[in-house]
Amino acid sequence: MHIRRALPAVALSGSIAFVGAAIAITAKGHAASTPADALAIASTPAATKTSATATATVSLAAAVSGLAAADGDHVSVAVENLGTGATSSFNVGDGYVTASIVKLDILCTLLYQDQTDHRSLSDSERSLITTMIENSDNNAAQHLFEEEGGASAITAANKAFGLSDTTVQRNSVDEAGYSWGDTTTTELDQLQLLRQVFTGESVLTPANRDFVESLMQKVEPDQRWGVSAAASDPSPTGSDYLLKNGWLSRKTTGLWEINSIGEVRHDGQEYLVAVLSSGNKTMDSGIDVVQQIAEKAVDAEG
Repeated sequence: MHIRRALPAVALSGSIAFVGAAIAITAKGHAASTPADALAIASTPAATKTSATATATVSLAAAVSGLAAADGDHVSVAVENLGTGATSSFNVGDGYVTASIVKLDILCTLLYQDQTDHRSLSDSERSLITTMIENSDNNAAQHLFEEEGGASAITAANKAFGLSDTTVQRNSVDEAGYSWGDTTTTELDQLQLLRQVFTGESVLTPANRDFVESLMQKVEPDQRWGVSAAASDPSPTGSDYLLKNGWLSRKTTGLWEINSIGEVRHDGQEYLVAVLSSGNKTMDSGIDVVQQIAEKAVDAEG
């Protein structure tokens, strides 16, 4: 099996201002002109936050704090309005298990490696990638995870992507027996990963971003729950949302990890949304709270 070479680490800098339980991001990623595989994070002092961002933060806290409390404070959300640039988040907890949303990270790493190595995906890789994203197939994900170099390769790519609080598991395994499923992350890191797919603030080429978007638009019907609940406006391509979901049941506790990340169109605006949750009694109850949080969060950012 061909193991792709590890990617170089990239230094990051930035600032995040905290307002109560909500977080207003004042550091946004911008693609660096040199080197090509670096992502510089511009820092803005908290005192210079725009009033729009500060208002969005307060609105988001007011919109979702009640739902979060009712859920036992096991859910966090981050939202960015791509039209205005306003970004805010509501955080409860220090990190969440990704389950299958890490498959988007696996894919972005593979594509970034291809760019760095000046190579193209093989037909076999394209087939595995399609199955991994559209059907959330674990075997396909495991094959690609091993091929690209495992946890160390994704960790290196994440530095280039601007992710600072995601830990890719190397030894432990999730309930299905896959180490990558127990990767831990935050809602802010997942929002940053979404920027790699949906914005020009990315180290991925436009062609690679388009490829990822095309897959996230065609997830199988029974996996179209989650942030899609916040969508309301069809896009010119015929879909009002693109997403990747993750779900995992813990045998030791019987509780569920339920996550959803993606882009939605709502009231004429496009939003990036990441909702992470843990400790859900059932898969359905987890999906329900994730969808409610996504809807209220996007409404608050409108």
